[in-house]
Amino acid sequence: MPCLIGCFALFTPRVAIVLVVIFSDYLGAAYQTILWPLLGFFFMPLTTLAYAWAINANGSVSGIYLLAVILAVLIDLGIIGGGASNRHVRRYYVRVDRSPRHR
Repeated sequence: MPCLIGCFALFTPRVAIVLVVIFSDYLGAAYQTILWPLLGFFFMPLTTLAYAWAINANGSVSGIYLLAVILAVLIDLGIIGGGASNRHVRRYYVRVDRSPRHR
């Protein structure tokens, strides 16, 4: 079951955060206040889950857990940055009139 939630979190991390908050105290054990998980929900959801996993599994962010948190940060920044850069690209279209009167 935890593996299924972990795979689900890769595709929809915000939904996974809501489910974790409703059905467990996993985020509460990793964070002392509600501020950081709330900010993480809006800005870096996968990093929030990776950090909570590292703290609950190891007690600190070191070793393979550090690699997981860094990978989560890179994925979060890539999702946010990639979408914004593609929206500002202007596309120019050339209209070709193929009506018989222009021949």
